[in-house]
Amino acid sequence: MPAIPSRYQIVQRRETRRWPWVVAVGAIWLLSLGLAWQWAGIRAAPALADATKRMRSAERQLADQQVRLKQLSQRETTLAVSDRISRNANGDLQGALAERDEEISALRADVAFYERLVGPTQQRKGLNVFSSEFAPGVGSAWHYQIVLTQNLNRGAISQGRMRFVLEGVRAGKLATVDWAELNQRPGMQGQGFSFRYFQSLEGQVMLPRDFTPQRVRVLLDGEDVAVEQAFDWKNANT
Repeated sequence: MPAIPSRYQIVQRRETRRWPWVVAVGAIWLLSLGLAWQWAGIRAAPALADATKRMRSAERQLADQQVRLKQLSQRETTLAVSDRISRNANGDLQGALAERDEEISALRADVAFYERLVGPTQQRKGLNVFSSEFAPGVGSAWHYQIVLTQNLNRGAISQGRMRFVLEGVRAGKLATVDWAELNQRPGMQGQGFSFRYFQSLEGQVMLPRDFTPQRVRVLLDGEDVAVEQAFDWKNANT
């Protein structure tokens, strides 16, 4: 019996090679990326260069401003020091001028005193009380200054003791406070003096709290003379 031919035919499948196409497509993609990057760089290059130029200019301006700021800061510090020195010097100068004014006033007072003491028109006197002044201290204390003079015998030395008493009102009545009570030392002797032309005697006494002085009687006990002179109460601060 003859063989019956089969309806199916075996055909050998040819293997398809796709990987070269994949590689080609990838290469083309990478090439397109490179071209796009290069194109973008060409388009952006002018703007980037301009931005870089502006950035460098800004950096230079910033550096210049920092240098300028440093110079201004140093100048401000120098000016502040100079101003402080000037103020201190001005203060010292004002203080010196004030001291000189006080010295000049004191010298003028001394000149006036000497003119009154030894001036050609002045009367020649022996031991004499020239002035009496009092200035308030702490509490009931008072500082006194009694100036003694003599121009009768310019070669002689006047020596002795000085004391004074205060006359005024105490508890509504006339009263006198003597030297011992003023010094709060019973039996206290007068203050010694010794001079050729003049001498300023100074000290401190205590006035009773209920006493209001009106007059000062200065008593001088010299070697061969006794002097008593009265003055109105003179407060040196008024």
